[in-house]
Amino acid sequence: MNSSPQSTGSAQRWLALVGWLVLCFAAASMGALFMPGEWYASLNKPSWNPPACVFGPVWSALYTIMAMAAWLVWQRGGFAAQRRPLALFLTQLALNALWTPLFFGLHQPGIAFAEIILLWLAIACTAAAFWRVSRVAAGLLVPYLAWVSFAMVLNGTLWKLNM
Repeated sequence: MNSSPQSTGSAQRWLALVGWLVLCFAAASMGALFMPGEWYASLNKPSWNPPACVFGPVWSALYTIMAMAAWLVWQRGGFAAQRRPLALFLTQLALNALWTPLFFGLHQPGIAFAEIILLWLAIACTAAAFWRVSRVAAGLLVPYLAWVSFAMVLNGTLWKLNM
């Protein structure tokens, strides 16, 4: 991803979008490394726990719109001009990637719950920083924040039900 989008042509800008997509789906790859498995299947779950088939499509859509949001901000001067909003984006993406091994890998719903609270705060800060650059980019993060809000409540409930 070039650090100065103004000096690039259309092809390079689209290539940058591909770069943001690759970065976001690299975080998503943690889901393939740490599958829910038997441990998760054995947990007591609330009646409103979504079926497993919901998570893949929802997360795929969310990672796509996250990449688009970062790309829109990046286009407004690259990393040089958008250092803070893009650093916040990368921070929340790292926190996003960390949750899966904490919950599914280490089987630590309590630690994962604390971490998802940090993730939620990082997403909210990222959306606020994006708002100052591109309201469309900030708006694209709203479904992500909503889903992580739901996931946070689910994580906390699973922790409580299985203590």
